[in-house]
Amino acid sequence: MARRDLLALLGGATVWPLTTRAQQQSATRVVGILQSFKPAGLLPSTEFRNGLSEAGFTEGQNTAFDARWTDRYDELPTLAAELVHRQVVVIVAWGHPSVVAAKVATATIPIVFWTGADPVAQGLVAGLARPGGNLTGFADLSTALGAKRLELMHELLPKAATFGLLVNPSNPGTGAQTRDIQDAGRAMAVQIIHVVGASTENEIETALAALVNKGVDALIVAADPFIYDHREQVVAL
Repeated sequence: MARRDLLALLGGATVWPLTTRAQQQSATRVVGILQSFKPAGLLPSTEFRNGLSEAGFTEGQNTAFDARWTDRYDELPTLAAELVHRQVVVIVAWGHPSVVAAKVATATIPIVFWTGADPVAQGLVAGLARPGGNLTGFADLSTALGAKRLELMHELLPKAATFGLLVNPSNPGTGAQTRDIQDAGRAMAVQIIHVVGASTENEIETALAALVNKGVDALIVAADPFIYDHREQVVAL
């Protein structure tokens, strides 16, 4: 779907008859929100509501939100299917696991995403300039910074020989992220020999304890919504 088509869906085509446009304006459009962050983390934020309101979509008047979230990535497909069943006009997907779940759930409802992964490399869109399909959005490419994090850590600890890597095995982008960091380590003669996974709070503690027992010199943390949500726990441990 072209971006102009998405805007037309949300805003109404200007060539419609006035009566049709008036009816459409009075109808309530439901914006589906799917995220793999805790509710306080992102949407529907004040900025998001204000942005829609400036475009003529005001909550309680002609727009409603159906926000669903979970930090259990295996639950995201069910939540995405529920939004599709409700026939929301658009799905706003925050976090790479949410984007993947939304893409699988529908090929027709427009999806606007934010992801830290490369959307082209992950097969979400055909290209950055022309995404094609029903997805468009924003990528901050934070997962591509894993190699840079390793480089900075190596500069801080030049004598460190072995590193641990904490990942979330439930994240669809974990494999590519792990390979990038391991490739960067080989280029710097640094070994990432201990990769540990965590998808729950208890698993974070167990994973980091395992790295301590193995005597790694430093820790690299992969980019992941769940781990980011629990960053204070990671830092404390």
